[in-house]
Amino acid sequence: MPDAYDRGTFQQLAELRLAEAKLLARSGHPSGAYYLAGYAIECALKAHIAAQFKENQIADKKFVDKIYTHNLRDLIKLAGLESQLDRARQSDLVFGQRWTVVEGWTEQCRYEIWTDEAASAMIDAVAGTPEAEGVLRWLISRW
Repeated sequence: MPDAYDRGTFQQLAELRLAEAKLLARSGHPSGAYYLAGYAIECALKAHIAAQFKENQIADKKFVDKIYTHNLRDLIKLAGLESQLDRARQSDLVFGQRWTVVEGWTEQCRYEIWTDEAASAMIDAVAGTPEAEGVLRWLISRW
């Protein structure tokens, strides 16, 4: 990962990856759409993690090493959002279902063929609707 990926860059990338996923889905490319929608969540989580670093302070190497993952469950823990996520899932069943869809994403999804329905479900889980919050909006509201 280049040094240029600071918190602001990860925030931008999260929004861009979701927009790209929507474009791919509309263009009949569900596999790419599914994959990029999941990456939007990874970028949003890494933006949260980046906020934990202090200027002029050497970060704990073990913590830094753990960040170099694509595992969303691990990133939620590293971002310090695990208990908030658990509460949100318990209090909002639709949001809980959306997280269940999102947490199924892995880096290995890029090697799979995804249907239009699967891509649509992932994009819905990430983006949400005006009536129900998606995982990305939930994360952004905590930046």
